[in-house]
Amino acid sequence: MTDHSALTLVENAIHNPSEPRHFMQIVPALGRQTVSVGDHVIADSTNAVVVKEVGRGVYDPVVYFPREDVEMDALVRVDKSTHCPLKGDTEYFDIVLKGGVVGDERIPEAAWSYVKMTLGDELFELVAFDGNKVTYGTHS
Repeated sequence: MTDHSALTLVENAIHNPSEPRHFMQIVPALGRQTVSVGDHVIADSTNAVVVKEVGRGVYDPVVYFPREDVEMDALVRVDKSTHCPLKGDTEYFDIVLKGGVVGDERIPEAAWSYVKMTLGDELFELVAFDGNKVTYGTHS
């Protein structure tokens, strides 16, 4: 594999071998990270990581949570997957909260997880959430 680290000034970046301008950096999240839907906490971790990625643009950072810190019973696997040449293949989940005011609340395709990695295994089976569908929190 070609070392593309000289193409960026980002230390410890992981580069897409077929497009070295597409790269990411995975760093520990600072403090305790949470994900909520309303008052319901879905994820709570001091072991989350943040992915900072540059591809066709500079993407918003994404926080990934270990599954043991996620309420996996609230996630329902759906028939959707995607492929990222840098990270790998995903599975997607709806968030389903049981017994809300008007019955079950379902938030479609609100979370995903990489289940087959392309480069490395740092994100394998960690769970990320769509920031447009949940509320993130950082706590010291």
